[in-house]
Amino acid sequence: MRRKPVILLALALGVFIFVSAAISGIDKTKDDLFKQVSLFSDALSIIRSEYVEDIKPRELIYGALKGMLGSLDPHSQFMDPDTYNELKIDKEGKFGGVGIEITMDEGLPTVVTPIEDTPAWKAGLKVNDKIVKINNELTRDLTLTEVVKKLRGKPGEAVDITVLRESEKKLLEFRIVRDLIKIKYIKEARVLEEGIGYIRLVEFGENTAKDLDAALDGLNKAGMNSLILDLRNNPGGLLDSAVRVAEKFLEKGKLIVYTKGRKDNQSMKFLAEDGRPLIDLPMVVLINDGSASGSEIVAGCLQDYKRSIIVGVKSFGKGSVQTVVPLNDGSAISLTTSRYFTPLGRPIHNKGVIPDIVVEEGVIVTQKQATAEKLEHELQGLEDKEKQLPEKESPGKDPESYKLDNQLMRAVDILKAVKIYKGIK
Repeated sequence: MRRKPVILLALALGVFIFVSAAISGIDKTKDDLFKQVSLFSDALSIIRSEYVEDIKPRELIYGALKGMLGSLDPHSQFMDPDTYNELKIDKEGKFGGVGIEITMDEGLPTVVTPIEDTPAWKAGLKVNDKIVKINNELTRDLTLTEVVKKLRGKPGEAVDITVLRESEKKLLEFRIVRDLIKIKYIKEARVLEEGIGYIRLVEFGENTAKDLDAALDGLNKAGMNSLILDLRNNPGGLLDSAVRVAEKFLEKGKLIVYTKGRKDNQSMKFLAEDGRPLIDLPMVVLINDGSASGSEIVAGCLQDYKRSIIVGVKSFGKGSVQTVVPLNDGSAISLTTSRYFTPLGRPIHNKGVIPDIVVEEGVIVTQKQATAEKLEHELQGLEDKEKQLPEKESPGKDPESYKLDNQLMRAVDILKAVKIYKGIK
């Protein structure tokens, strides 16, 4: 009995030491922060008093914020009021520009994907092209928002872009005339053959889920018994939109994606809520290196549940969440606050989604389509896929053009085999 007070005293001392250490750690962190803020304040004062020109305080603070956010990761950034307003315009689905999604890689703005049927797409820009100059100005020291501002402009105005294409080890010059970029989220929806439905989804916007519902209804009426969902060169978009697309093919209550951050409120789970999902429809999802963010969420989720066969090549690997926080002068910061994970816990960021069946891009050429000389010429030109793949053609021009797309035809063959196995006529 005498030991009990001793034990209690020891426990109390242990708690006191732990709390004291924690408080000490917090105080030390605050001291370090105050020291660094003091350092910043000293530098600011010296610049204002000694620099060769008189610089407005706002310019100095904006410059410091750009540097601070830019040092974190390629997707965190400071936006001045004009840039923040452009971001709001972006969400409306139309803007003046060249039509590319970009990110920062190794200090250079890099093409995630050219948006289909835009000036950049028609000019021949490719995934992973690194933009080294815009109108003869080097981009190395520019932020992502500054690059976007330089690419944007009035429709009809030209912009000169120099890109480094590492696969060809050369610099390429492009003069691209800006246009009003109107994003049509579903580019094509039709039945190809033997009841195989095909939907090409090019971006996840506010109305994508609604448009997908209409497309699926139309295909069902046309006799669809299986589906190819084409997410190639889909750069992503709104997280909620990607979740609403994925849930159309999963049982209600299934986990679609979750995010994980430093704080509890940055870690979220997104569950399927659709009341009438298509859970028995045989599916193939097509992806490539231009499939990013929302595309990877959909593909990774359906792959984890073995709900769909994923076909193509490894996706881009953009799986971080940016939270936009407005500031009191009309500017804002976009801060990476968490990262995406598939239902089985697979990280997407810098990893991408690896297809179940890897099929490289290519063009199918038949004897009927070309003479032996033309065949040889086309095979030598396979490197320039942008000029030959059916995706470059306007949908509906040739109903049979899909048969030239190697990846798409492999998806058709896979679904035919699945239907035979399941006894679907």
